[in-house]
Amino acid sequence: MEVREYTPASDEYAYTFGGVAPVFSVRPGSALRLWSDDAFGGKLRSIDDLSAEKVDLRFVNPQTGPFYVEGAEPGDTLVLHLVDLEPARDWGASATIPFFGGMTSTDRTVSLQASLPDTTWIYHLERERNTVAFEARFGEQRFELPVAPMLGTVGVAPPGGEVRSSLVPERFGGNMDTPQMRAGATVYLGVNVEGALFSLGDGHYRQGEGEACGTAVEGAMTSTVLVDLIKGGAPLWPRIEDDDHWMVVGSSRPMEDSWRIANAQVVGWLSELYGLHPMDAYQLITQIAEVPVANVVDNNYSVVVKVAKALLPTAQAFGGIHAELRALARTL
Repeated sequence: MEVREYTPASDEYAYTFGGVAPVFSVRPGSALRLWSDDAFGGKLRSIDDLSAEKVDLRFVNPQTGPFYVEGAEPGDTLVLHLVDLEPARDWGASATIPFFGGMTSTDRTVSLQASLPDTTWIYHLERERNTVAFEARFGEQRFELPVAPMLGTVGVAPPGGEVRSSLVPERFGGNMDTPQMRAGATVYLGVNVEGALFSLGDGHYRQGEGEACGTAVEGAMTSTVLVDLIKGGAPLWPRIEDDDHWMVVGSSRPMEDSWRIANAQVVGWLSELYGLHPMDAYQLITQIAEVPVANVVDNNYSVVVKVAKALLPTAQAFGGIHAELRALARTL
């Protein structure tokens, strides 16, 4: 299979979902290798670079895309299989940004406290050991952490002509910031507009669940993606499948509504997969669901509800396309 490669020029990035003309068209069944810049656009390169001086929050999370998927119509299901996520630089950056993050005053959780200090950390990538190095800014400690690449943003254009910031997670996907968005995962997104207009970016070399300070180890990424399309069957909220789990991402505020959204969608999905009455599915997930918090920092908070496949009989979602794409990925 031919793999089409694309590296955007600096003026070719999108900063919204919706409202942007497609870069090019993609046929279902295609493979793409896409380069994306980090959330800061590469502007934080040393510990002396401060977000208040270097980063314009109107232009963060640069998106590679959008891409027009041939034949995609509203109500269809866009399928994106993440084959490989490869750090594209030998360093990543993280920062505490004034009045941004889960443990500080923000414009929506307001107090009279001053902001936390504007601070930048640089993580150096050790490719041979597959680690990134945390180096303390207020001490001498240094810890090597395993690299765990993921994409913070994967999404399609919203419905109704909406244009949403690349900082926002919602039904269209977007800035979900979940570590579940990693190589080997298949993402199912409901198509809202002709061509789907999907984009991706916001590579993280690793991130803890919750993304507490609001920034992960942000790094440029080379993403190899298989693109496919299922006619009809659009999920209302993003679904993720890997070899071990069924997952749904809910994004809202307050966070318990994110949890409710994802729980309701998992109830519906298990009902479809196993022919369960919704009340039985509700009872079942009460006993087996796991709920990693993706982020508590974005405009909406994202929560993942996941169910281990090993606890249930074998089933196939969307005609077994995840297994098909996993097999196809091994041929690339």
